[in-house]
Amino acid sequence: MPTVSVKWQKETFPAVEIDTNQSPYVFKCQLYDLTGVPPQRQKIMVKGGLLKDDADWSKLGVKEGQKLMMMGTADEIVKAPEKGPVFMEDLPEEEQVVAVGHTAGLINLGNTCYMNSTVQCLHSVPELKSALIKYPHSGRSNDLDQSSHILTVATRDLFNELDKSYKPVAPVQFSMVLQKKYPQFGQLHNGSLMQQDAEECWTQLLYTLSLSLRSPGSSENPDTVKALFGIELVSRVHCEESGEESSETESVYALKCHISHEVNHLHEGLRHGLKSELEKASPALGRSAIYLKDSRINGLPRYLTIQFVRFFWKRESNQKAKILRKVDYPLELDVYDLCSNDLRQKLEAPRRKLRDEEGKKLGLKTNDKTSGSASKDVKMTDAEGPSNGSGESSNAISQEGVVPEKEMHLTGIYDLVAVLTHKGRSADSGHYVAWVKQESGKWIQYDDDNPIPQREEDITKLSGGGDWHMAYICMYKARLAPM
Repeated sequence: MPTVSVKWQKETFPAVEIDTNQSPYVFKCQLYDLTGVPPQRQKIMVKGGLLKDDADWSKLGVKEGQKLMMMGTADEIVKAPEKGPVFMEDLPEEEQVVAVGHTAGLINLGNTCYMNSTVQCLHSVPELKSALIKYPHSGRSNDLDQSSHILTVATRDLFNELDKSYKPVAPVQFSMVLQKKYPQFGQLHNGSLMQQDAEECWTQLLYTLSLSLRSPGSSENPDTVKALFGIELVSRVHCEESGEESSETESVYALKCHISHEVNHLHEGLRHGLKSELEKASPALGRSAIYLKDSRINGLPRYLTIQFVRFFWKRESNQKAKILRKVDYPLELDVYDLCSNDLRQKLEAPRRKLRDEEGKKLGLKTNDKTSGSASKDVKMTDAEGPSNGSGESSNAISQEGVVPEKEMHLTGIYDLVAVLTHKGRSADSGHYVAWVKQESGKWIQYDDDNPIPQREEDITKLSGGGDWHMAYICMYKARLAPM
């Protein structure tokens, strides 16, 4: 990548890298980070006139070490008078974020809305941010590849930048590192980045973080990402033709909500997603046969992720098509009936405790027999540490490193905290947006660099049935009970 020097007003910025595989708009975003001049206000002189956002670098003849001239005014900060009201612009950036009530949006670098919405949803998980803060700045474990280490560092730095700013952040470094680790996200069409699948970005980023955030010396939570997002499934695999039967276990990061003409609600889609058919060799028959796979949840995570299976491959048009059918989803999700018998037994006592605590809030008299020996003064709260996924005591360390007085238990009940939506008819086009619940309880729509407050009652209306934004990924946070 060639490096150039950029002169702006009285300042000169030496050795600014130009990624010629990206559009000039990305270069302008880099200069926005350096100067505070928004891309739309920048006027950069190059051969043939002003640098256009969609120009072809190969035709501009930019050479190594070339000096470019930029004109444009940065965002002005209004200075408060010596006495009088204090303007938000005069506060330190961290205080400005608190005053606004939400963190920054992300600038679209050209069809990177899939990446921006994924980052905003995962950025809302405080336990993940806490684990990234503890990640070493330099060096890596011997079993971790360099590209995974660099992407983890870039994720940590981007999360940190979002937390400290209320102005739009340009995720240039993160985007470049993501594309180097996973080249499919760097595919170009007519010189511009192609739209990609947000679910694929979500999965690949979590996979990378699961490798880097492991603690080999820790016996409790050797894999932070698995503790936060991992779902353990136990499956009965049965062949009706031969009578063969076996049991399988697997760990996944998301449940699938399958969509058909029978599915009107998330719960119905999840039931369909836990049943499948597969063809494999039958030792008893000496040939391949159809097996029925019936799965149950045997271990729950702190954050339950659900993907609506809306995209499929359409052979006649040779492209991904989208199922637009409306599928309702709740603000509160109970997955008890999708769990194995073993897990249900572990959830029983915490669920009784939770019902008693919520009954107290409503002024109802609790049943002392079902309340157990727990103190009547204990308040049901959310723990900040990841659970162990089994439904038993999490006994986790909170973000501040303090072990909770009461062990927090999973109940199988979850509250909606983030929705990633897609608008459009194809996975290869359209627009992705993140809708994220803040710690204050209010919802923010992150449409790239434009955060917009939303009403909670409007969040469940993103259920499909037309060309408006519809839920593609939902993330739920476990409601825990102290025992």
